[in-house]
Amino acid sequence: MISVFIADDQAMVRQGFGALLAAQPDIEMVGDAVDGREAVSGVQRLTAAGTPPDVILMDVRMPEMDGLEATRRILAAPEPVSTRVLILTTFDLDEYVYEALRAGASGFLLKDAPAADLVAGVRVVHAGDGLLAPSVTGRLIADFARRRPDDRPPPGNPAAVHTLTPREIEVLKLIAAGQTNGEIATTLIVAEQTVKTHIGRIFAKLHLRDRSQAVILAYETGLVTPGG
Repeated sequence: MISVFIADDQAMVRQGFGALLAAQPDIEMVGDAVDGREAVSGVQRLTAAGTPPDVILMDVRMPEMDGLEATRRILAAPEPVSTRVLILTTFDLDEYVYEALRAGASGFLLKDAPAADLVAGVRVVHAGDGLLAPSVTGRLIADFARRRPDDRPPPGNPAAVHTLTPREIEVLKLIAAGQTNGEIATTLIVAEQTVKTHIGRIFAKLHLRDRSQAVILAYETGLVTPGG
């Protein structure tokens, strides 16, 4: 079962998304919160009890503490964190998406997305993939990588980029372009399992937790450039 925690200050969103996800045979709701501060404390309680949520649906704009700060605090815990954060946003909040990914979020969902996309998104993120659709998120990340320079270091260990093999660099560039494992396999004319092996080695060498961090690192180290 995939355990899900929802943080959103709108009761209708919490209840609606919660009911939709709870109706799935492989998903269970383990809690919710009305703001970021409550989300942090709620997730900490579950984690202390040995049952950290697998996925958090995190709104951005909330009272007391916003979703970005809550994401940072949850994912910066001293002990290893298995929880993945999926940011809930609307088109007018897109300026926050890049910062959310920098904070460690595994991707984002638009609040007006179809119900099937919400369910699929939870499963994708739980499986360890970033929710990075090339038609939307790839362009968005590229845009903010260009327009919003930041003094904070990239995620993972960017200094280890030079340890990647030429093939691993190719794979990382295709991840940054928003390609799925299947699309990368087609592009490189290799088996999908081979792609998964390359990705596992890339993540290990660069100390990355998921594809979202891989995209951020690729842009911020200059391995790929917006529009390149």
